[in-house]
Order: sequence, then structure tokens, then C-alpha cells
Amino acid sequence: MKNLKFSIITFYQFKQNNELEKIKRLLKHFCSFHKIKGTILLAYEGINGTVAGLSEPIKLLEEELKDIGFNGLELKHSYYAFIPFNRIKIKIKKEIVTFDYLQLDVENSTAQHISSDNWNDLIQDKDTVLIDVRNDFEYKMGTFLGAINPRNNNFSDFKIYVDSFLSKKKDKKIAIFCTGGIRCEKASSYMLNKGFKNLFQLKGGILQYLKDTTKENSAWLGECFVFDNRVSIQNELLEGTYELCHGCRYPVNLKDRSSKHFVKGISCPKCYNKTSDEKKIRLQERNKQIKISKKMGLYNPYIQYTTTDFS
Repeated sequence: MKNLKFSIITFYQFKQNNELEKIKRLLKHFCSFHKIKGTILLAYEGINGTVAGLSEPIKLLEEELKDIGFNGLELKHSYYAFIPFNRIKIKIKKEIVTFDYLQLDVENSTAQHISSDNWNDLIQDKDTVLIDVRNDFEYKMGTFLGAINPRNNNFSDFKIYVDSFLSKKKDKKIAIFCTGGIRCEKASSYMLNKGFKNLFQLKGGILQYLKDTTKENSAWLGECFVFDNRVSIQNELLEGTYELCHGCRYPVNLKDRSSKHFVKGISCPKCYNKTSDEKKIRLQERNKQIKISKKMGLYNPYIQYTTTDFS
């Protein structure tokens, strides 16, 4: 039942605002008081966040964001048995999603948004060029059937892909997608600025599509990386199979975890021979402290807490 799970909201809005310090203080106080955890980024161009808490405080936060002036949020809901964040972080940044290109009017100039209901028809059209704008490791975890991987190490690299590989396809029908939609807003604004004409993006991103689409009708293959302790989700927003390696912060799958080089909380096949002995000792000590905290009923940010713990 939903009331036995934490409410998670992922949201963004491109809306210029000059009162960043004031908003930061207000949200920090509000979230701390209501035991809401997660990350909220503020910039002159708008707001971007994913936070979690009990259902009523999350509803109150949605109203608070509207009162502040963010009444056009792209907002998505999901639920999880454990609190998926360890603390609340609210930061003021140059951009709410880093693209290293500030000459964009994202508030007014982006691609045509396509709903989940119409997405399959668009991407199954043989004339559509389908592009995953996320990073390389996210693509490898899962993507839409037929999607192109630009092999981005970070989102800012997508500009290079556009300029180097897509510049001759400005009149083609191009569909782009990302996790929640925000990277597509920046990417499509950049592409329109570069002269692309026939451009579409998935409204609400993969998260909205997986929520709206049954597994039988889904064109999604694999799992979707999410930026919280859930690590990944599957079709119909079911819990994924990936975990984070605490040694390198890289997602590890079932095969990785069966390796002799995987030590829970310390290392995985990707980092076992790269992590220093000093760091491994620190991680071992942290694991010990987690076990002691569990045994003695003490708070530790790395313990999985349920809604009962928040009552």
C-alpha cells in the first residue's frame, strides 16, 4: 500500500528567478522540519529536484513550491519502501542541469513534447532517428529499442555529438529522450538553436513512460538508472536489480555481484584493483559502524529506514 511507502517526487521547471538565497533558506527549513530528504538545485534559470518523504509532507512541499512561484512544474511521482536519500541537500548552481552552454532560451524554445501514449508510434516510424541523450553507462543499463547511443561521458558531451554527427540531419525527424525530461529540454533547445527543424522529445522522460505503459506494450528494454538509493527501476516502475558499489559509486548488476571481486560496501569488478588500501579500510570501518548502529538502534544515514521509523 502506498501509505506504507515513501513518496518520491522528481520535478523541474525552467523559470527565471533572482531570489535564490531566499528560496534556498525557505526550502531548507521546510524540508528539514518535515523530514524530507533528497536534492534540490536552484539556478537563475529555474529549479530541479528529487526528494522523498511521507506522503502528507510531500503534498505540502508541492504546494509550497507553487506558492514560491514554480506553478508549472514537470512533476512525477513514485513510491519506495525505504527512504531513498540520506539527507537533504539544496544547492545554488550556475545551471539546474549542467550543459555548459548558457545561450539558450529553454523556457520558451524546446522540442515538441510527445506523450507516452504516442511515443511508440513515433519511434517505430522507420523515418524517425531515435537518440538517447543520457550518459553511456545509463544507455548500457537499458534504453528504447532502436535508440542511438551518443556515448556521452557526461551530458555536456552531447553538444559535441550534435555538432559532429547530427549536423547533416537537420531536416530529419529526430526523437530524443532522457530520464525525467530535463536533459531533453536543454538538448532540444540547443538543437533548435543550431537549425534542427523536426524535433520531438518524450514528455516526462523515461520515468513517465514506464509509469504510463504496461510491460506488454513497452518498447523499453532493460532497466533505467535513477539518481537515488533505488539505483534502477524497470517497466511499470518496478524495483530494479542494480546496486551501487560504495567503492566507486558505479551501478553493479547481478553478474557483477557474483564476482569474487565484489565485496558489498567496499569494491566491485570495476574498482577492486583501483581502490586504495586506505579507502578500503575506511569503507570496512563504515560497514562496521552500520552494523553497530543497527544492533544498538542508533541513527546511521546508511541504514534503510521505513515509514514506521519516520512516525
